[in-house]
Amino acid sequence: MIFAGFTLISRVFGFARDLALAYYLGASATFAADAYNLGFSFPNLFRRILGEGAFASAFVPAYSKALATDGEEKADILAADAMAVLAAAAVAITLIAELAMPWLIYAIAPGFHGEKHDLAVRLTQIMMPYLPCMAIYAHLSGVLNGRNRFMLSAAAPILLNVWTLLAVWPARSSLDAAYFASWGVVIAGVSQAGLLWWGVRKSGARVDARWPRLTPDIRKLIMLAVPGAIAASATQVNIFVSSMLVSQVNGARTWLAVCDRLYMLPQSLVGVAIGVALLPQLSRAVHAGDRLASRSAIDEAIVFSMALTLPAAAALLAMPFFLIDALYTRGAFTSFDAHATADALRQYAWGVPAFVLAQLSSRVFFASQDTSTPMRYALVSVVVNVVAGIGLFMLVGVSGIAAATSLAAWVNVGMMSVTLSRRGLYTPGPKAMARLLRILGASAALGLLLGAASHYRSGLETLMAWARLGPLGPKEFTALSVTLLGAGLYPALLLGSGGLTLSEVRNALRRKPSGPAEPPISPLDPG
Repeated sequence: MIFAGFTLISRVFGFARDLALAYYLGASATFAADAYNLGFSFPNLFRRILGEGAFASAFVPAYSKALATDGEEKADILAADAMAVLAAAAVAITLIAELAMPWLIYAIAPGFHGEKHDLAVRLTQIMMPYLPCMAIYAHLSGVLNGRNRFMLSAAAPILLNVWTLLAVWPARSSLDAAYFASWGVVIAGVSQAGLLWWGVRKSGARVDARWPRLTPDIRKLIMLAVPGAIAASATQVNIFVSSMLVSQVNGARTWLAVCDRLYMLPQSLVGVAIGVALLPQLSRAVHAGDRLASRSAIDEAIVFSMALTLPAAAALLAMPFFLIDALYTRGAFTSFDAHATADALRQYAWGVPAFVLAQLSSRVFFASQDTSTPMRYALVSVVVNVVAGIGLFMLVGVSGIAAATSLAAWVNVGMMSVTLSRRGLYTPGPKAMARLLRILGASAALGLLLGAASHYRSGLETLMAWARLGPLGPKEFTALSVTLLGAGLYPALLLGSGGLTLSEVRNALRRKPSGPAEPPISPLDPG
């Protein structure tokens, strides 16, 4: 709840940042937007692979185990050595990328030529120092999460959005905005790493700076982290590959980036938040040999994540243009851009549950320190994404790229689910399955209501013709009203269908202790 709450605040600021960038940069009308989004996605991809992916998969279970069995002093030595090695790797990648950037842009964006290519090179070079800052930030987040502290790691991304907004504010052209926003990203990276460093010290951990050294524990961690990083980053790699495939379509990279703000919201608020809270708890249960506690924790995580994710997917399927047009169509972002973005968003929508389930399924493997199996499945999903993406792009255009990403996510989830069941690591309990079916029914009912509102949008906007508040007009007020109505109706649909009960919600939000695993207390307990 803490992680999701602060992530929601960050996403609100992120939406404001996106509105400002869309207003100044546009999409298909200028090349500055595509160049900026490429420049930001490159260090961001490595951040997720090196930092979040690697240490979500390998470091948090190892650090949680060290805290429980070896004591704080040895756990902090492990954390300090790991941070030194990770930071060194991030700095090395940054220096190589800075020198090779003109050639790298040809490889990752083959459709960029002339001024667009040159601008992408310069902006990416400006933003590459964001990578080592974020590697340190992600590692220190793992230290805090291993100690059951989630507030600062969830709140720190707010700084990225605030600094970017402040930086882009004085821009007078799309080119100015691209450069100013890029420098804002670098400043944000430094401030985020500094905030987490302060937070770790306040938590009582002593993760000191030191020269990197390959101790036996670090070698073991690297062996786990490399495949785990690939596995945990499958969705991000697929998104990055999708962007490469559409680089020759002017504005397409920006359309997909705008989609990302909406369809990745459930993964950020739900999948990551529940996964972050689940991993230390699950790791303790696995190390204690408590299979009942392990299964109950996973059941609870999946049911609650789907209770929040399925209605979001239903909304994105039912009213994609309604949302995009109301939120983004202004300034340099045209109605043509809104239609193209909505077509892609509809295809991402049916993959939203898979993006979240992939986060949770991989955590089950990671808790047992098996990172190679989800890595293999992640690589298969990348191949599926590339093959399907090329075929669908040729058939239906940019929206086909989005459909391929969703397909690849479901293939990844299917393979992990079958393997977990065969190994006896996890099979959903009967109560959890019954809950999931009821949640699906409540979400489908919500989708039908929102689809009807989207169909009769023009009539609803006519009723809202009186609405005016600053930059908000009838179009924006209508979208806001329908969204709030859906948010108000869904809890009634969910509770009325029996998908969840109030007692289950209260139990799920009860803070779990950080010590040894306890017997499960969830009403979803299959026992």
